[in-house]
Amino acid sequence: MPEETESDFQEWIKDVEYLVETLQKSFNSTDASYNIDEMNDTLYVELEGLDDYTDEEIVEIASPIFDIIDLNFEDIILLPLNN
Repeated sequence: MPEETESDFQEWIKDVEYLVETLQKSFNSTDASYNIDEMNDTLYVELEGLDDYTDEEIVEIASPIFDIIDLNFEDIILLPLNN
């Protein structure tokens, strides 16, 4: 398996940021942040206003985005943004 280069890593980070921006727009959030847990291969995305949506609405909005933007995380967890 080839080693990951710095430019590969930067492109991957751009993809993560694109996903976060897409989720932010989709949930009409004014603010968002993310954290990558490399040990557990999990992406945590915090979105302002997410708690205004039901679990069903969150799945309905986020699932198509996750289907299109595949970043190979074991889990992507959406959380309300705590200020």
